[in-house]
Amino acid sequence: MEKTNSQCKKCRRAGEKLFLKGEKCDGPKCTLVKRSFPPGVHGNNKRMSKLTNYGRQLLEKQKAKRTYGLREKQFRNYFEEAFKKVGNTGELLFKFLESRLDNTVYRLGIGTSRTQARQIVNHGHITVNGKKVDIPSYLVKVGDIISIRESSTKKSAFTNLKERLAKKENIVPWLSLDFKELKGKVTSLPKTSDVAVNIDWRTIVEFYSK
Repeated sequence: MEKTNSQCKKCRRAGEKLFLKGEKCDGPKCTLVKRSFPPGVHGNNKRMSKLTNYGRQLLEKQKAKRTYGLREKQFRNYFEEAFKKVGNTGELLFKFLESRLDNTVYRLGIGTSRTQARQIVNHGHITVNGKKVDIPSYLVKVGDIISIRESSTKKSAFTNLKERLAKKENIVPWLSLDFKELKGKVTSLPKTSDVAVNIDWRTIVEFYSK
């Protein structure tokens, strides 16, 4: 039971849906709907919910890390890479995370969650510009074409995919999707203003800048 609910506990800890379990997160069975307080014996104690500035920064960093399914070292490496570049560090960090291939597969709707999208990439089902790429952290670029390997289209993970994608209401502005060919294209660089991710990137920069 502990393993089954581990993803739900991450959402409860963050105090909001991180959409870690795909379609279940949108339904009435979402754990956060029934238990909208942190896990643990003191989770429902309002007096325990006050956070220091450091605690707030830590919580925001943990939320971002869990949303994108990264370990601390991976997340820290992305921050350091963004910090080295000229520009808004928070925006650059966001671009790195959004541009990961596993996240792109999720954003296109090919994977119902980032976890499933990562598995799809790991198992070699995805091509970028016609070449198989099985590295989830691969960073896509403007103009890249993402598609499912022809030999993988009959796998169970892609059952009724066309019908599911046809019902998908929104594709993020930096991607386009050909429903018939099941091909996605990176049309621009991701921007924080284009994607509904409830993360305060400035707070994360403050956390690591100390």
